Amino acid sequence: MTEESKHNCISKDDLLEQTKLNITKFGLQVIMVTSTNYSPSFAYSIGLTKSFSHPEIICFGLSNNLAHEIINDVAEIVKKGEIIESGKIYSEIFKDSRATFLEVDKKNIPDYFGAGLNYYGNEKFNAFQLIWTDRNDKFPWEEYFEEEFLYKQPLLDRNTDFKFNEPKNLTTFTTRQWLEDHKPILRVVHDNDGDWQFLTGDQMPEDIKIVALEELIKRDDTLNEVFDLEYGEEAERDVVGGQWKRNKIEYEDED
Repeated sequence: MTEESKHNCISKDDLLEQTKLNITKFGLQVIMVTSTNYSPSFAYSIGLTKSFSHPEIICFGLSNNLAHEIINDVAEIVKKGEIIESGKIYSEIFKDSRATFLEVDKKNIPDYFGAGLNYYGNEKFNAFQLIWTDRNDKFPWEEYFEEEFLYKQPLLDRNTDFKFNEPKNLTTFTTRQWLEDHKPILRVVHDNDGDWQFLTGDQMPEDIKIVALEELIKRDDTLNEVFDLEYGEEAERDVVGGQWKRNKIEYEDED
């Protein structure tokens, strides 16, 4: 079994050294990322490409222990020489339910494989996403899949043009300057209550307008870069395409 590593609990350099050691010893490293109030937990492998010329594996929404175990179970299948097939139904991975794999779109890899990118450097790698079923053994794309699990398992083979977890028609707040004058969005706020604000920076209270989230992304797909802003976070940039600077929102004391 590889050792569990959690982001923010170990330095980037130390994690890289630990990853190299575990790949040499076990053939892979398993990275665990704990859930937040907004984002689901996920786990992924590093090393399957290096050790076995096989795509890396990622899965979402499982407990840390189960995700770690499942990644290692899939790795054992790979070590025995079997090639995991995208779209094939697997009944042996989970005890009483089905599983399948989707090929991760390359545009989604940078959002989730940070430690993997650090390890592989300029070397490209592919990845498969393990998909589990709900309590009725339904996959997320099947009819009657349980809605409470819908956002615990984002599907990484798709949605590269719209990465947000929320529905495309979600009501969001923007400004008259963006809507009418086509000024750029330079500040994005994800409020504690879940509301999204996309601001030009020169707005007054009377300038606030309501639009569907999809309309903002259609006009400026670089807003996808902040799809994972946590509740109570904001991001600012100087120009479209510029580096986002993320901060915790400082709320004024209501007292």
